[in-house]
Amino acid sequence: MRWTDPGTAVVASTWTVYLVRCRDGSLYTGITTDLDRRLAAHNAGTASRYTRSRLPVKLVHEELGFTHSSALKREAAIKRLPRPKKLALLAERPVSPKAKHTTPRNPTRPRRGRTPRTPQ
Repeated sequence: MRWTDPGTAVVASTWTVYLVRCRDGSLYTGITTDLDRRLAAHNAGTASRYTRSRLPVKLVHEELGFTHSSALKREAAIKRLPRPKKLALLAERPVSPKAKHTTPRNPTRPRRGRTPRTPQ
């Protein structure tokens, strides 16, 4: 458990390492604590510059249960793999098409990102 302010405990999140296949067939690797939200952001064009011009993206691989540090290390290891080894990784652990990609959200933690504008 980490401590930020005296008396306030922050529970460590479970991180997911994921790969998506872009429209042009390229693979993008990333990490997140909320896979559904991240995939929606990718397909909305707001998640990364790389995927923004290669929409839509489709989830092809996920690995669950990492700490932030270990997720960053696994992401870097996957990014270093040559394409044929990434494809072999996809073949040995495919994502089920009916899998639900939901991560429970902590309602006390504020959302990150831009604050929606109010119409004037």
